[in-house]
Amino acid sequence: MSELDLHCAGCGIAIQTEDKTKPGYAPESSLVKETPVCQRCYRIKHYNEASTVTLGDDEFVRILNSIGHTRSLVVQVVDLFDFNGSWLRGLPRFVGDNPILLVANKVDLLPKNVNRNRLVNWLRKSASDLGLKPVDVVLVSARSGEGVERLVQAMDTYRKKRDIYIVGVTNVGKSSLINRLLSQYGESEKEITTSQFPGTTLDVIEIPLDEGSSLYDTPGIINRDQIIYRVTPEELKLVMPSKPLKPKTYQLKDKQSLFIAGLARVDFVKGEDQPFVFYISNQLNIHRTKLERADEIYANHLGEMLSPPGKDQADPTAKLDKFTFKVPAGNYDLVISGLGWIALHGTGANVVVHVPKGVAVSLRPSLI
Repeated sequence: MSELDLHCAGCGIAIQTEDKTKPGYAPESSLVKETPVCQRCYRIKHYNEASTVTLGDDEFVRILNSIGHTRSLVVQVVDLFDFNGSWLRGLPRFVGDNPILLVANKVDLLPKNVNRNRLVNWLRKSASDLGLKPVDVVLVSARSGEGVERLVQAMDTYRKKRDIYIVGVTNVGKSSLINRLLSQYGESEKEITTSQFPGTTLDVIEIPLDEGSSLYDTPGIINRDQIIYRVTPEELKLVMPSKPLKPKTYQLKDKQSLFIAGLARVDFVKGEDQPFVFYISNQLNIHRTKLERADEIYANHLGEMLSPPGKDQADPTAKLDKFTFKVPAGNYDLVISGLGWIALHGTGANVVVHVPKGVAVSLRPSLI
């Protein structure tokens, strides 16, 4: 087998030995291994180094369109911690008539008392509102293994001996989930590179399932609405939760503000006294102040008391985007893409959310 026939077992990219600065580089001495990996994957796995390689949008579209020319089962993986930010827009348009199985990963991050059946119903309703009617919905945790056997059963039921394509945006845990699936399918010797950094998988990775069919891991599609693209690699470790969320409840009066580290600010402008429940990484601090002092505190304490500040917000004079919401009475979530959400269960409220430029904020029916 020539060098040009080799692809990295970790990220799928074609291996080359000529240029250390380009994707796919591997020293010639490593090519004697049965499952060679590129230098980038090696350093991610052994040194937890950040990855700076990303694919262009055109390449993602090409990969999705190619699925539409196959007969396969498409498994769309979403992140329960960031459902809105991890939604893959317009997927049915790309994959044609192929059935889509919706898999919600990271269920282990939610409090254990959350009703699983209610979560599935919420996901079905939310998917339908976004234009997708999946053949089934499965809750899983790639980290703990919860729901993986149920996922295997669902895939075997719906694929009908066809290929399986795993798709999703970056950081939903596709590759970690596939590594779990490999052990279920008896392929424990194979392992796809995983990391907390966006864009680890760089090309389609084929894993034979049985005679005539394969499972394909595809690169994560970048959703630039997420706050994970506005933080440094060190800050990313704080922003992305690794343990079950511990809700933080604040009983607020109007004209009060809450800072989520230096990354976002929530102003309770008008409404009756009510609780604001924060579902964010346990490693992020929340600071409460009066609304009239919020601008001053941001200007004087960003990067100190309000930390981490985000890589684009280290300058306290940098302007934030503002989103204004009139939250109805009832149960709703204010979602900051990639950062978490704030649950409101009151009689209605006027709220303003400040975030770094380009980060999406939305209102949805309550998840919990």
